[in-house]
Formats: sequence, C-alpha cells, structure tokens
Amino acid sequence: MSNELATILANNPSLIQTGLDEDTLAVSGGGGARQNKRLSIKGGVFRKYSGGKEIGAIEERHMNVIIVKMAHKASRMFYDAGFVEGAKVSPVCWSSNSETPEPEVANPPAISCNTCPNSVKGSGDNGIGTKCKLSWRTAVVLPADPGGDVMQLVLPAMSTFGKEDSGKWPFRPYVQHLASHNVSAGRVITKMQFDTSSATPKVMFSPVGAVPEADLAIITKQAKSQAAEMAIKLTVFQGGEAGDGLITPVQPTESEPIKRSGSKVTGEDTPVDVSDVVKKWSKK
Repeated sequence: MSNELATILANNPSLIQTGLDEDTLAVSGGGGARQNKRLSIKGGVFRKYSGGKEIGAIEERHMNVIIVKMAHKASRMFYDAGFVEGAKVSPVCWSSNSETPEPEVANPPAISCNTCPNSVKGSGDNGIGTKCKLSWRTAVVLPADPGGDVMQLVLPAMSTFGKEDSGKWPFRPYVQHLASHNVSAGRVITKMQFDTSSATPKVMFSPVGAVPEADLAIITKQAKSQAAEMAIKLTVFQGGEAGDGLITPVQPTESEPIKRSGSKVTGEDTPVDVSDVVKKWSKK
C-alpha cells in the first residue's frame, strides 16, 4: 500500500469496504470477488477457504452457523467430461433456477431441466445420481462472530433434499420446518451435522438456539452485504480468452467418499461450543 493511500485510510477509516462495487471489481480483474470466504464439506470435514485456498479445518463432525442468506431456488451445472477439481473447465450447461438453461448457454441439451436426459435419476456415473448436478447456494456466519466473515456454503443434492431423521433435516426440509413454525432461518442458530452413515459427504440440519436479540441487526446487515450476494450467485467459467475475469464455479463435492480414521462418530456427539469455533480452525 502506498504511503498516500495509507494516510488517506488512516484519516478516513469509513472508506474501507467489506465489498467492492461492480465497476471496481470488473476493472481490477475481479480479484476482490475471488477473496470471498467459503465453507466446504469436502471429505466429510468442515473446511474454510479464502481466495480458493484452504486456510483451516475442524475435525468435529458438527458445527453451528447462522444462515444469513439463501438462493431462492436450487441451481444446476452439467460438465460433459466430468468435473476436475482446481481445473478451469467450462460446463456444457447451467441453470440458476434448476428450471431452464441460462441464456448464455450456447447449445443447451434441452429447453428445460425437467425434460433434459442429464437430469434424470440414474444418468450419473455408474447409474448413480444425475449427470447434471443440483446444488443450493447459501451464505453463513459463525454465531461467535456474527459480524465476521460471510462464508459461501454450497450444498449438494444429498444435503438439500430428503426426509427428517431423528430431529435432523436436509437443508430445504429444514427451512420448511422452520417456516411451518413461523421462524426465519436467520433468527436461529443452526447445527450442521454430518450423516456418518452416508458413504459421501452429507450434512443434516437442526435448530439449537435463538440468535441473540443484540445480533439480529448485524445479521440483517450481513444478509445485505456484497459477500452474501456473491455467495448465493451462480457464476461459471465459460472459457474465452485469458484474463477475461470470469470466475471458476464452485462445484459441490457430493461424490467424494468420506475418508476417516479411528472409530465411527455418532450423531449423539456433544455440540461444538460456538464461542470457541473460530479457534478450532487448524492453521495450514
């Protein structure tokens, strides 16, 4: 940072933004957008990413969050040659509403998702799942630091749809459960817990407490932040020339087997102490 800019910021701290405007991001190459924080369930472990790099993980099979924003509908993405982690591969087709392909799709396999052969159950590898992967984009914060990092959490289909199991729900049924009791998702502390009986990473949800009244204004502000907006927005890499500024999509990791050592962890574990969650990220 130049001395001039450092002096300006020191005298005008309000200039520092939690997010950059679209023009600044576009001209700067989108670097700010790539620094968005992300929470992943890769390998059956909660992992934190920043700028595309893993910066920490916690070994517990459960953690508490507050959901500050959610995409209104699930999204879909289809890779003809399969998804390769870390590679900039353009998807063949994608949809932000899981109903119709986006206008930018050059040659959609079908005019609607429900008539597409790639979205038919059993069309996936070895007849499992679908070729076109469905996911739900959310933005979450830690209860111990509600004004801190807004993290993107992309949930694969297995963690999104299904039935209740002993007071735990997949994501959409969980939100429906809250709504049936006239409770908004952003007003409760939500426990995310891995289903240890699943061969692939699968997270279930349950309410464990109310967001303190003193934090509700903070949660409302976080929900309106650029970080939250970016977290729920479907962005794809469409090829093009080098330096085009397009962002590699975040692909849910629903097909990766869980790798663990030691004894099996059951769903009866003691919940994580949310006041200590931040300290439990193991540094890389």
